[in-house]
Amino acid sequence: MPLAHLRQPLAAYIHVPFCAHRCGYCDFTLVARRDDLIDGYLQALAIELGTLGEPRPVETLFFGGGTPTHLDANRLERLLKLVRRWFVPTGDFEFSVEANPAGLGDDKIEVLADHGVNRISLGVQSFDSAILQQLERDHDQPTVADVVTRLKRRFTNLSLDLIFGVPGQTLSLWRETLAQALALQPQHLSTYGLTFEKGTAFWSRRRKGTLAQVPDDLEYAMYAATMDNLAAAGFEQYELSNFARPGRACRHNEAYWAGVPYYGFGPGAARYLNGRRETNHRSVTTWLSRVREGRSPVGDSEQLSPEERAREALVLGLRRTAGIDRAAFQTATGFEVAALTAGRIARYVTDGLVKETDTALRLTREGRFVADSVIVDLL
Repeated sequence: MPLAHLRQPLAAYIHVPFCAHRCGYCDFTLVARRDDLIDGYLQALAIELGTLGEPRPVETLFFGGGTPTHLDANRLERLLKLVRRWFVPTGDFEFSVEANPAGLGDDKIEVLADHGVNRISLGVQSFDSAILQQLERDHDQPTVADVVTRLKRRFTNLSLDLIFGVPGQTLSLWRETLAQALALQPQHLSTYGLTFEKGTAFWSRRRKGTLAQVPDDLEYAMYAATMDNLAAAGFEQYELSNFARPGRACRHNEAYWAGVPYYGFGPGAARYLNGRRETNHRSVTTWLSRVREGRSPVGDSEQLSPEERAREALVLGLRRTAGIDRAAFQTATGFEVAALTAGRIARYVTDGLVKETDTALRLTREGRFVADSVIVDLL
């Protein structure tokens, strides 16, 4: 078996950087109220995809953003046709598109379904009007219920995104959010603790004292409730933030966590090919001009050494609740887990944060609460 980083990529990501509004917590690559750039984006994306030279087989496609469904139905169809021209479905094909409830009309739903999309990731975040206002979201609970009903007419694989740890959010309110999400009967749920990323409006507001982060113990209690309530509802936690009904895990994201190669196109998109990690310019206008001028759109590039690739695979693997299979890891990276972790892992085992056996290594339930610190230490 070849080392993982040398495999032929079977996953592709397309970044669609358009939104109606930039929410205060968002640090993704996007432009708001710049629909005048959409046609130029589609033209530049066609040029960038053309660097593939020939159509490539993929098992997963993922459109993220931004809001891919912010495009009107005609431009959304152009985007889908363009990408499908270069990526040919193979195997048990999974095609995911991120969408927001607001503005998702039946015309767009039909376009998505008619062009091979079979999985929708809906940015719900909350059902509570006060929390939605705090997050600067432009939808409400009735809109979500209506959109989900209409999506289910064409899609059988629906994921909902939710955010906890929002200022003003109580534990009981978060439990109610989980209950409302489960009542919609999705196949997948992604739950994220609110983060204050440098450069965002929320970051500035926290520094000025106009927005307070929830206490750590409350955020931990919300995460514990997430794991308990979703498990009781039949969902399996397969990654730190992701829960799915059996057989409904997002296979595209699993490719990231497995440390295998993947394609990435569009502003801010990342790719991992032949051990090299590249990220396109985050500025949409810079990406546009570079592509149009025939220059490289890459903003950052790093060739990982064999050990760096192995360490990255280690920490990505620990994000998955199944953890790391020692034999498979050595086959994929050429390194033994023990050689990379040295004595550091023993402390976490003693503290009950990591479970180690002769065949596997994984975070315990307690370890999931402090996963970031464990992962940073091992990396």
